[in-house]
Amino acid sequence: MKSLFSFLGPGRVIALGVCAVLGVLAVYLKFFIPGYSFSALVCLCLVAVILFYTFMPLVGLKFPGFARWAVRIVSVVLVLGALVVGVTEGLVIHASYGDPDKSCQYMVVLGAKVRDDGPSVSLWDRIYGARNYLMEHPDVIAVVSGGQGPDEPMTEAQCMYDALVAMGISPDRIWLEDKASSTWENLNFSLNLIEEKTGTRPTEIGVLSSEYHLFRASLFAKACDVGFIGIPAKTSRTSQLINHCMREVAGVWHYILLGGQYD
Repeated sequence: MKSLFSFLGPGRVIALGVCAVLGVLAVYLKFFIPGYSFSALVCLCLVAVILFYTFMPLVGLKFPGFARWAVRIVSVVLVLGALVVGVTEGLVIHASYGDPDKSCQYMVVLGAKVRDDGPSVSLWDRIYGARNYLMEHPDVIAVVSGGQGPDEPMTEAQCMYDALVAMGISPDRIWLEDKASSTWENLNFSLNLIEEKTGTRPTEIGVLSSEYHLFRASLFAKACDVGFIGIPAKTSRTSQLINHCMREVAGVWHYILLGGQYD
């Protein structure tokens, strides 16, 4: 052990220790905490970066030219990636404030996971956010939107409807859209429902979702050719907020580069 420590040096030993901790954390996040797979992926990416910069000097002892150019290329990619992530995260955070004081005629409430024992934490956050907004804006109609996934006991729309009615919101103010399986469908199906019920397709809608999701939701609203009023539902768990804010960067760029009708 002592000879290995002498060969690697204290810096590399510390780096390996950090990688071990990040690896254990990645396994824990992936397999023991539902919904934190992206944070696990971030941990593994950090491990890869640390290992690269830790052992590339050793590679450079035998292949100095290769090591020098590999470090330069990877460093440039990381810097550019950090800039892209930083700017995108800034847009996500800026959009997360929304326009909670602005009124609208119709508010689409985006669904989230329904578990066997009831709404998930994210869905409860959105339910409470919808209740507060509807109580502060008594003329607004809410369209609760979300279908039923293969591992959900009921539709997300029905779950939100039941909870809001139990909280004292009039059933007449809550319309159910229970077919959507993605954010694009949430908005399109909700607009179709409003048009079906009123004979007119709105040119502007309020969209209530978790604050980290509002920027991407605004992109979908733009694609649907409808004005967007972001209504944030505050995420109650800080760890979940951090995880989903990081994941949103990937979601935004997936949409920008690949488009498509997805969540």
